[in-house]
Amino acid sequence: MQIAERMRRKIEDALAPAQLEIIDDSHRHAGHAGHDGQGESHFRVRIVSEAFTGKSRVERQRLVYDLLAAELKDRVHALSLTTQTPAESAKA
Repeated sequence: MQIAERMRRKIEDALAPAQLEIIDDSHRHAGHAGHDGQGESHFRVRIVSEAFTGKSRVERQRLVYDLLAAELKDRVHALSLTTQTPAESAKA
């Protein structure tokens, strides 16, 4: 199973997101540290979930990093997160 699909399943199972976008930006990092040419190393992830209600930005990011610990130890070199509640997303 591909890294992005593993990440999607873990996030969906744990956070039941109203919205989830996982964008593989690996191609934009060719020649940079952490890019080995195999792809699936640099991601932008946007998650909208009620699970973030009452949590600080740091708490939200720690939650996601904990969920994706295995992927971060494996191939994922960079992970850019946007974490919002549905109410925050509606205001944006």
